[in-house]
Amino acid sequence: MDGIDYLRHREVAFRGPCVEPEPAQAALLLLADIEPIRAVRLLDRHRLLVTYDVRQLVFHELEAALEELGLHLDNSLIAKLRRAFYRYAEETLRANLGIQPADVGHNAKSIFIQNYRNQRHGCRDGRPRHWRQYL
Repeated sequence: MDGIDYLRHREVAFRGPCVEPEPAQAALLLLADIEPIRAVRLLDRHRLLVTYDVRQLVFHELEAALEELGLHLDNSLIAKLRRAFYRYAEETLRANLGIQPADVGHNAKSIFIQNYRNQRHGCRDGRPRHWRQYL
């Protein structure tokens, strides 16, 4: 399948109650360092443009990861139709390439792993390893 461009440029829109006042900015910070994502650009306060390689990541995994992190996506009728079309087109291309759906699950998990590592929480012990056994 020579001559096929595997990069996809997708717009992600946010709407509704969000913990973050700037949901697109928060998503940009979360997605900026993920390997299959080539570029993330802020369009406005509630929209961003994501460029990724469809062989490594699919749009519905990206959106599922953002929703699980507490960001509310636009669920208008046109947004749902657009997402359904993206999913169909990407799954068809991946099936033609022989890529199984289970082959890319680790990419969506890397978003959660990276977010967890950057958060401040009580799961880290700042003491040296040899001091931890005494308390």
